[in-house]
Amino acid sequence: VQLQAYGGGLVQTGGSLRLACAASGRTVSGASRAWFRQAPGKEREFVGSVAWSGASTYYEDSVKGRFTISTDNAKNTVYLQMNNLKPEDTAVYYCAAPPRVNSYYTGALKAHYAYWGQGTLVTVSS
Repeated sequence: VQLQAYGGGLVQTGGSLRLACAASGRTVSGASRAWFRQAPGKEREFVGSVAWSGASTYYEDSVKGRFTISTDNAKNTVYLQMNNLKPEDTAVYYCAAPPRVNSYYTGALKAHYAYWGQGTLVTVSS
């Protein structure tokens, strides 16, 4: 399984960006997806996750109401719509997928995700 995240860039405070995470290779059909982020000098943290059906989503408290995760199963792609961005959202954003044996996992623990994208940088200027 290969995951590729893209869509990052530079945006002003209050602006919006949409990140995408495309899966290729031996795709994990029906697996959930998650987004994490890592700011300079900080640990990688959970942003949110989505069940592959798209019916259930979960978010870290600081992004609730501003970020939305959605799926396009036909394209094997997951999106992270980020609105009302703040400087503290500046980070490298990673998408992740759990292993086949636990493909429904949507929690916040990094160790439970087996596949990671390369990350895309989001910079929010003040």
